[in-house]
Amino acid sequence: MYLIEILKSIFFGIVEGITEWLPISSTGHLILAEEFIQYQNQNEAFMSMFNVVIQLGAILAVMVIYFNKLNPFKPTKDKQEVRQTWQLWSKVLVATLPLLAVFKFDDWFDTHFHNMVSVALMLIIYGIAFIYLEKRNKARAIEPSVTELDKLPYTTAFYIGLFQVLALLPGTSRSGATIVGGLLNGTSRSVVTEFTFYLGIPVMFGASALKIFKFVKAGQLLNFGQLFLLLVAMGVAFAVSMVAIRFLTSYVKKHDFTLFGKYRIVLGSVLLLYSFVRLFV
Repeated sequence: MYLIEILKSIFFGIVEGITEWLPISSTGHLILAEEFIQYQNQNEAFMSMFNVVIQLGAILAVMVIYFNKLNPFKPTKDKQEVRQTWQLWSKVLVATLPLLAVFKFDDWFDTHFHNMVSVALMLIIYGIAFIYLEKRNKARAIEPSVTELDKLPYTTAFYIGLFQVLALLPGTSRSGATIVGGLLNGTSRSVVTEFTFYLGIPVMFGASALKIFKFVKAGQLLNFGQLFLLLVAMGVAFAVSMVAIRFLTSYVKKHDFTLFGKYRIVLGSVLLLYSFVRLFV
């Protein structure tokens, strides 16, 4: 029986590793997965913490892939490269400030919007936004004004960070929200995608630390079985993220986000239909 629980962790890790970086909402997919696949004898407090802390596996993949770029202490970097690295970190910090200002409302959003209908609506709304923005930019022949990450202005970083706040609504997708913000502000797909990866570092570590703190504060403790299931899911999320990040980085160099927009609309519509049918079954 415990083997089945491990397989569930592997499944959740695969879902997290793929959907955390593709702009299709990891939270939305985890909610959907939990609707049909659930751990046995695990309480709501554990699952609430699990769904956030599993993201640490995904963000570790970013730190591994981009370690050299993110490390200001690399001996082979010259002064200019070191300065650019510190500037990158400072832009990440600036972009994180809006979320820090409203993060205390995270539980309120979870309480009121952590449901399938809300997730479905956000999937559809941002799917439409992706398609509209890509068509608008093509129709107007709009060329991105920021095509290199080193040239990303602090004001643009802050602007993108404002859109990250929207990801407090389950189903929005943190990467989806920031990508929409970047496209609206004239940032190239490649730049906003890479910057979105980096934004996840403080956000996911902070969110995980907060969830663990609340979990312990509520008098909850992880037993060995729960810890093992969490570590398995994180490990799988890390491995899958290594592939997903490289895929998305390569994909956006030749394609736009229309495909993801269509996927979001289809999935959101299916979830709405499922929610409606469930009312009568």
